[in-house]
Amino acid sequence: MMKMTGKAFSKKLFGAKYERLPRTLLIYIIVFWGLYIADFQVQIASSVRVLMVSAFTAGVMWQALSSKDNAEELKAMLMLPFRHREFVFSYVVALGAYAVLTKTGLLLAVLLAVSEWKAIEIIGIVICMLHAVLMVAAVYSLRKYWYADVLWTAIVVAAIFLCGSRTWISLLLPANGLLAVLFLWRADGYAFYQWESKRSYAVRQRKKASLWRYFFRYLICHKNYLLNTAVMWCVALVMPYFLKEIAGLSVAPIGFAVLSLNTPICILLSCDRDMEQAVRFLPGQKRRFCIPYCLFIFLCNMMADAIFLISWQTQNGGVTAFMGCEAVFFALQSAVLSVMLEWVYPIRDWKIESDLWHHPRKYVVPVVMLLLAGAASAWPILLYAMLVLLAVETVVVLGICWK
Repeated sequence: MMKMTGKAFSKKLFGAKYERLPRTLLIYIIVFWGLYIADFQVQIASSVRVLMVSAFTAGVMWQALSSKDNAEELKAMLMLPFRHREFVFSYVVALGAYAVLTKTGLLLAVLLAVSEWKAIEIIGIVICMLHAVLMVAAVYSLRKYWYADVLWTAIVVAAIFLCGSRTWISLLLPANGLLAVLFLWRADGYAFYQWESKRSYAVRQRKKASLWRYFFRYLICHKNYLLNTAVMWCVALVMPYFLKEIAGLSVAPIGFAVLSLNTPICILLSCDRDMEQAVRFLPGQKRRFCIPYCLFIFLCNMMADAIFLISWQTQNGGVTAFMGCEAVFFALQSAVLSVMLEWVYPIRDWKIESDLWHHPRKYVVPVVMLLLAGAASAWPILLYAMLVLLAVETVVVLGICWK
């Protein structure tokens, strides 16, 4: 029973014939070898490595457990007869293997390439990954007791960060992992299912259709998107200090380009397959969806840019109207290119949302914006021509969407 359940979840995550694993491992080998032959070395403390690998694995595991697409698969499996303990551990093992092999493996390849390791440290990192998988699964199964989960997580993170001794960490993690196993032993499969209240469903049915309501409700339902937006606002607050130290006012476009890295809001079609099908199937939806979506991304970008300009004026002074025009340009151009890319080339080959959130296609527009900002900072006179030419291109694209 456990083997059959684990195989069903594994095929969902890795493909019918596990074809995703060889491709992923090949990418890790290329990344490791490229960094290793570059002879780029960084000294990283052992506690920092442990905390880094543990936090990254825990984040990916939490995303996998809270995936709505994965919830549909789990709902179908829960309709069949099952044994609670075998079901829980097969589910946790499948998602843990996904988190470690397809996501944490890349971080581990980078860390192995840029820093020196001992054999005992590699064994310790493996223990860290297993500990993160078990603890997150246990915390997720007990999420109705959120206050206890927060306290438990805070204690473990503080212990990892403060215990510089490898002996203490090697004792702490297995002991805490055993505690997580005990919680999972008492859990059942329904503890991992996301229940939707009837009241929220009824309220949603009574509401009239509105794209703007959809956009903001989507952000509210996905707290990690709001967290990413808050992080970008914090970056906007502190970035003027560092940019002023580098090159002065001419480097401001780089700040606007960096603030376009709020990529989660740029994949709303890719992450909601039902929404994409409805938008493409119904007539006139290209104009009705793309223009509000472009304005929504533009407003999100402009909020970060406005914080950046206010922080620049407070710390450095000298904000001009031209800098405001640059902010509007980069925010609008990033929004237009993001919507175009999402409409023409949506991401469809993802298994669960975690694949979507880490897809390389998300970073195409920010990279283009950074290249454009670098050229504008190096040759400021070119920025005027870029503003005129790309403003015309923006108007043309919006005109096409309007037809």
